[in-house]
Amino acid sequence: MRLNARQIVAQSLDAAGGAGLTLPTVTISSSVVHSLLDTGRLDEEAFLSNLAAGLRLPWVSQPAPDSADAPELKRILPARVALRHRLLPLQFVQAHTEQSEGAVAGPIKISIATCDPFDLVARQAVAREVDASVRWCMAPRKRLLTALRDFYGVGADVFDEILKGREIDDADLDGRDEANVLDADDEEATVVKFVNQIIREALEQHATDIHVEPMEDTLRLRYRIDGRLRELPVPENIKALQQSVLARLKVMAKLDIAERRLPQDGRINLQIGNQFIDVRVATIPSVEGESISLRLLGQEKFTLDRLRLETDLRREVEMLLKKPNGIILITGPTGSGKSTSLYTFLSQLNTEHRRIVTIEDPVEHKLPGVVQIAVKPEINLTFAAGLRSILRGDPNVVMIGEMRDVETCEIAIRAALTGHLVFSTLHTNDALGGITRLIDMGIEPFLVASSVRAFFAQRLVRVLCQDCREVETNAEDRLRDLKYTGTLTTTVYRAKEGGCESCRHTGYRGRMSIYELIRITPTLADLISHRATHQQLLAQAAKDGYRPMREYGIRKILAGLTSIEEVISVTVADTEA
Repeated sequence: MRLNARQIVAQSLDAAGGAGLTLPTVTISSSVVHSLLDTGRLDEEAFLSNLAAGLRLPWVSQPAPDSADAPELKRILPARVALRHRLLPLQFVQAHTEQSEGAVAGPIKISIATCDPFDLVARQAVAREVDASVRWCMAPRKRLLTALRDFYGVGADVFDEILKGREIDDADLDGRDEANVLDADDEEATVVKFVNQIIREALEQHATDIHVEPMEDTLRLRYRIDGRLRELPVPENIKALQQSVLARLKVMAKLDIAERRLPQDGRINLQIGNQFIDVRVATIPSVEGESISLRLLGQEKFTLDRLRLETDLRREVEMLLKKPNGIILITGPTGSGKSTSLYTFLSQLNTEHRRIVTIEDPVEHKLPGVVQIAVKPEINLTFAAGLRSILRGDPNVVMIGEMRDVETCEIAIRAALTGHLVFSTLHTNDALGGITRLIDMGIEPFLVASSVRAFFAQRLVRVLCQDCREVETNAEDRLRDLKYTGTLTTTVYRAKEGGCESCRHTGYRGRMSIYELIRITPTLADLISHRATHQQLLAQAAKDGYRPMREYGIRKILAGLTSIEEVISVTVADTEA
């Protein structure tokens, strides 16, 4: 007995653990399938694969277009149709017909994957666009959407609308200024959609940066996700609208679109739903056109819990924040999370009884109740000049974005010695290196010893994907690279090669910090004043409770949060010490 569509969907629901979900009394349609998937209560692959079996449609668990057929597939099924209706062309297949002599070759068919076999609108759109017979297949929705983006490129549906009906050839592109494209209302709307889609997708993937880089024959888009750059697939012929895309970004950042010879900086304030995003924009002129970088800064909550400090380290940090004066320096390279830690410390101190003033380059996050100043060298508002003015404004706590020169350091030390609590950053390899750095800059050792309360160093490591992490089979030998001498009693994990869908096939999902802290005790201060060697300072710091960053990294490894490779990659100086 042949089942109807409603019965097939009901049986597929039961097989996927969705027996508690009810079907509407109306006819089964595309909205029903997506509504069931959107509940999040179904095993998507089990439901759709059973649905495919019930409808006698081929099931493709890992949809991917045939690379040999790719150009023709894109031509026959354009991006605006494929992405709008979630349809992925897979390949061309040779149909066969049965005759008395046996099977003979029939007409060529195009194989198209869908996650919704009841979408009649999609089938009608295909019928209008595709002049060939179609063999329908089914695939998991999440994998289908990923494959669509990889095949057509980010924003390809919008981009396809821009190019539709336009004649584009090399002669035309070489002689036309595409910045004027924004003057046309219809194309302006589509360029806006294209740029918005790039930013929206970056936010969905939790990217921290977007890089738009003109190349000789294309426009390269890259996202920085978990500290690593990932290149996005882009639509073909995107070079044709390079200037339109760049001009749109500059308009959003309120930059001069006519100035292409000099670097420019700006900001974009976005609102997506209830989320407010602050975007820092920087342009760099290159031989192929302006390269634009966007730093995505959300309105984050800065709490000590978010730093995921070890219990003993958190206790020491809380004690330091109770100090009435002195300098607390956070050290590390660019991109190690120093600003996040600074804002977290300021947030802990931000009460109505304290006046907090910062001078930054630039202001990355706006903290309510804190007076924040942005450095402007063009009008001589430098760190040193701004700091002098801040100290005349009766602050309790001062934050300096970076100790860049001896003048800034001297003023900060004077502020600490006169009763102010000062926070700042230094670019050094480790916490102990902060002492050497200040002395090398020209600060007298006795001033370092009497003004600085602590050096706090940090790095960012990627967090293992908990859905696909693997057991590290050679853990004891690998841990020796980190000078681990303890007895291994827990399971050590590593990233799975190729990862899974949850981690975008990287093996990692998110980042966390590892730290080290050196408190300037009276004994250590005395050694600094007498210009003790690095080894003498290190030995005394260890007696005072200092633990190197690699030790905190090992704790994260043993907790199953990160891999040995990640800790080694950020603590090279420690392992060589």
